[in-house]
Amino acid sequence: MPVDAAESDPAELEFRDEDGYVSREFVALVEEALELEDAEATLALAGDLHEADLGDLIETLHADDQAKLIRLLGDAFDFAVLTELDDSVRARILGEMPASDVAEGIGELDSDDAVYILEDLDQADQEAILQELKHSDRLQLRRALDYPEETAGRRMQSDFVAVPPFWTIGQTIDYLRESDSLPDDFYQIYIIDPGFRLMGTVALDKLLRTGRSEPISGIMGETVHAIQATEDQEEVAMTFERYNLISAAVVDESERLVGVLTVDDIVDVIQAEAEEDIFALAGVGGDAEISDSVVETVRGRFVWLVVNLGTAVLASLVIGLFDATIQQMVALAVLMPIVASMGGNAGTQTMTVAVRALATRDLGSFNTMRIIARETAVGFINGVLFAILMGIVAGLWFSNANLGGLIAAAMVINMLAAGMAGILIPIMLDKVNIDPAVASSVFVTTVTDVVGFFAFLGLATWWFGVS
Repeated sequence: MPVDAAESDPAELEFRDEDGYVSREFVALVEEALELEDAEATLALAGDLHEADLGDLIETLHADDQAKLIRLLGDAFDFAVLTELDDSVRARILGEMPASDVAEGIGELDSDDAVYILEDLDQADQEAILQELKHSDRLQLRRALDYPEETAGRRMQSDFVAVPPFWTIGQTIDYLRESDSLPDDFYQIYIIDPGFRLMGTVALDKLLRTGRSEPISGIMGETVHAIQATEDQEEVAMTFERYNLISAAVVDESERLVGVLTVDDIVDVIQAEAEEDIFALAGVGGDAEISDSVVETVRGRFVWLVVNLGTAVLASLVIGLFDATIQQMVALAVLMPIVASMGGNAGTQTMTVAVRALATRDLGSFNTMRIIARETAVGFINGVLFAILMGIVAGLWFSNANLGGLIAAAMVINMLAAGMAGILIPIMLDKVNIDPAVASSVFVTTVTDVVGFFAFLGLATWWFGVS
């Protein structure tokens, strides 16, 4: 039975189901309202949703309905919702909207959200939107866009509260009460000299606990962990994590205050960087999205699949060196994938720990040798344990104790090689400024496959005297 949007009370609807997804009933109501071009019902259903919820709803809808939903919401649509969307969805929606409408919408946003929306657009589209903004907003956004991608300058908010050191607490509080150009959320007040150079900070709680006649310079604290505008966003996120920051000042090369970073922006950065590393480890493009088209998905995965094909061919060439041995003892063909597979899994475990430790700066010159020794020992011990287990299984399986001993020896060699490769390869790649998250998996898999096959088949040729 179809759901009637006109007769349903939005207040009685559950937006999310018990698993946390947008409920099918709610989506059905919205789709019906969109099909009927019913702006009133659409507004009643989606007009009061939080920006994150509305973003989830938009991504749930068919592409044709996404733009229709935004159009029917009209002035009730908050452009901050666009920051919650996948890149491909956001680009498609922006491509269907006039530049003047986009400019009007982002003109109401904080500068960091506006930059986030603009930065992935083509230069021509960016310029068309910027030209529709008022002069002050246009200059502010252009300055942020001039900073390199994935830096503090791109993520910072250009709206902040800054006062001179000679103001009293009373003057500062009156300014905060009377000004209509303050950022929506802020946690600190920045003290600047006439050249706009940062002198110090005052937390809001300290401001409110001090008498009105006290000069603000008297309670000014030293600026803690000011961020350079050109600093990489991943380094900034580590600074926030290490020192438990809520906000931090952003300064240019002359130490002039140019913006502020807040923890909500850094949470997004941490998530984005974590996703990028996870995708890279699997050989998937760092900017992959669930909403990408088939062509975009193929393009993002094809290169690394070609590389993996090359490593597979290399492993096959190693096997080809021992084709006569395999023909004379067919059991080798049954058992050799076990050796390579166990080595690959062990190497991946070590590599994942190493890549994460490098990313979080937990692995450095102070503990490198200790960690290498630990992982080598782990590989050797696991190799011995699984050698005993697999040696017994293979010996009973093929009623051949020598074959059990052979696979046991090969297992020890490959698990030891896997442990060493899993830790050494990421460290070496990091030393030559190659992202270990991107390249480690291919090299580690190659080592474990080649060493595994060569050790097993080479030992078989020598052990059983076949050629």
